[in-house]
Amino acid sequence: MALKFATDVSTAQTDYGTVLLDERAGEYWELNPTATLVVKVLMAGGDEADAAAALADEFDVDLAQATHDVEALVRELRTSGLAG
Repeated sequence: MALKFATDVSTAQTDYGTVLLDERAGEYWELNPTATLVVKVLMAGGDEADAAAALADEFDVDLAQATHDVEALVRELRTSGLAG
């Protein structure tokens, strides 16, 4: 399922990944390069399987581990209210 950040979440690309600002809570979140890749794939309309495949290809990790990591990231972003 594609990912979309909440309207009150601002993003900024950095040399180290992506920074998210939750304007409601005034909290910053930092996504490392692997999480940034996953978010880019999902925001471009890809699903979790696409994101896991991209992660496995780009960072040479096992597909099962990549799938687990993608699921955990998406769950955390949604649980925190940053994304829907």
